[in-house]
Amino acid sequence: MATAVPTAAPVPVLADLLPRAATRYGAQARDLALVVGGAALTGLAAQLSVPVPGSPVPVTGQTFAALLVGTALGARRGVAALGLYLLAGMAGLPWFAGASSGWAMPSLGYVIGFVLAAGLTGALARRGADRSPLRTAAAMVLGNLAIYAVGVPYLAVALHVPLAKAADLGLYPYLVGDALKVAVATALLPGVWKLAARR
Repeated sequence: MATAVPTAAPVPVLADLLPRAATRYGAQARDLALVVGGAALTGLAAQLSVPVPGSPVPVTGQTFAALLVGTALGARRGVAALGLYLLAGMAGLPWFAGASSGWAMPSLGYVIGFVLAAGLTGALARRGADRSPLRTAAAMVLGNLAIYAVGVPYLAVALHVPLAKAADLGLYPYLVGDALKVAVATALLPGVWKLAARR
């Protein structure tokens, strides 16, 4: 008779350190607040926007926020938060970069990529990827790759340009900034866990 192979239990993410709700409805209300808060944080970070000459894709804080939201909330809540951010912005809420909204902008693919990245970094955080600097850096790099995997092809289609040209416009100018964001996350997230362990 075959025996079941035990699987590792998922580890807590940062949001799980918050006090537990006493009832199921309280837990649902807490999750809803975390999802809305994650979407709002991303929308706020999107307003830190600097245009890049010759490109329709600005440098913003929303990429960093999306990766942090996914990591801190876990995959399920992270996807819900960034999905809410995407859908509300497409519906007209002006919280995309530069207080924009809608679905016709060529950079929308990056926002779609945020949802994928939040799910990926959240799933990795459930396996402890945010506990050490090296694993945190790897998770953030993978999350960035997920964003570009959607954003760059979408940009190529939206602008009717070859993929290589879309990479020139929407990938290469941002790599240095992404490296800085990874460095900040690498210092921040494991540090938060160390602080939490002391309490």
